[in-house]
Amino acid sequence: MNTWLADNPEIRSIRVAACDLNGQARGKRIPTRFAGKIYDEGSRFPFSVLNLDIWGEDIENSPLVFDSGDADGMLLPTERGYLPMPWLGTPTALLPVWMFHEDGRPFDGDPRQALARIKERYSDMGLTAVVATEMEFYLIDDTGRMPRTVPSPHNGKRRTGSETLGLRALDAFDEFFTDLYDACEAMDIPADAAISEAGLGQFEINLMHVDDMLKAADDAWLFKLLVRGLARRHGFAASFMAKPYPEFSGNGMHMHFSVLDKDGNNIFDDGGSKGSDLLQNAIAGCLNAMPASMLILAPHANSYDRLVPGAHAPTKLCWGYENRTVAIRVPGGNHKARRIEHRVAGGDVNPYLLLTAVLGAALDGIKHQMTPPAPVAGNAYALDTPELPATWQEALDIFESDAATPRIFPKALIQNMTMTKRQELAEVATLSEEERIALYLEFL
Repeated sequence: MNTWLADNPEIRSIRVAACDLNGQARGKRIPTRFAGKIYDEGSRFPFSVLNLDIWGEDIENSPLVFDSGDADGMLLPTERGYLPMPWLGTPTALLPVWMFHEDGRPFDGDPRQALARIKERYSDMGLTAVVATEMEFYLIDDTGRMPRTVPSPHNGKRRTGSETLGLRALDAFDEFFTDLYDACEAMDIPADAAISEAGLGQFEINLMHVDDMLKAADDAWLFKLLVRGLARRHGFAASFMAKPYPEFSGNGMHMHFSVLDKDGNNIFDDGGSKGSDLLQNAIAGCLNAMPASMLILAPHANSYDRLVPGAHAPTKLCWGYENRTVAIRVPGGNHKARRIEHRVAGGDVNPYLLLTAVLGAALDGIKHQMTPPAPVAGNAYALDTPELPATWQEALDIFESDAATPRIFPKALIQNMTMTKRQELAEVATLSEEERIALYLEFL
């Protein structure tokens, strides 16, 4: 892979980065002349670095810090190899890495390693998940005390009303989106259609389906880094925060997936609109694990501001066909592409943990032949059906205690995530609303 640097001699520095539990990039800047050693031998930094809180602080009493001497892990390149970082002024390459022990064992506290375990379980059953994501984000002027919409580069005016699927809203930021698509192509991120969304300055770009769950999560993580970095190059901010504005719609990260057998057949397809028994099993698994997964799907205090009735985000533990008010939607269309749309996650999630939670739950449902409740029709907000956990504290308690969690996540990651979120919950409780918004705008 070092040939990539030879083919790109303009690269002047390297960023070596892994994804922590909050989806933050943690790593080092390396001079290009030492890149060969890093690629061949890897890098080192403490295991605890993948288990920091949202501010980047150690977790108090974590077994990864003083109890273990704050020992180092081995960081080795992922299959992605070197990637350009078009949002930086200096020609720079990113080398994504993931964490291992000295003896080569995967580090269970690494979110990407958790997803790799799920991928291996699918492979052991002769199955392959095909995954796509919908990435919603806001372009924001964050120069004042509170966020505002970005003035149009065309006329300097700020939008005052919703422009859902408005070409004018897209065209106003044409230079940004042109640069974004060029950068996605350079980074091998399969960005598809862009639309303007209901919120002021809100947009969505779909990432095309891929038959490698690790690549799908990589694509989503890298896309978030790219959008936020490139927005700064254009003089404004971008945020995947779940609910930047109380009065406007929140950012979601809907996830679509189907599952192929060893012969490439979609196991959710029964030749009709209902879908197969295996589709029903997968839906049941997702619903069964959803309360315990809420800490992953809504990992921050602000996440729960999005999950309110009538706000185009689900609040009920139910599913349906062609219904956007439910947690699990089965889209219509050609039966050969029968799939599940998981609609709960906010834009603020860690993509590796999201795919782990959803695909792990679906496989659990398939293995145990779970049966879902009947699909619902109409407005799910108005139905007398079970509610999703509505607070950060409730989600944290269920994640820690529910029997579904250890069937999906490694024990070490459960412990690390629980300790991290308890520390954050206590700290965020001391902040004003203005301080909380500033915090999440900065990091998400």
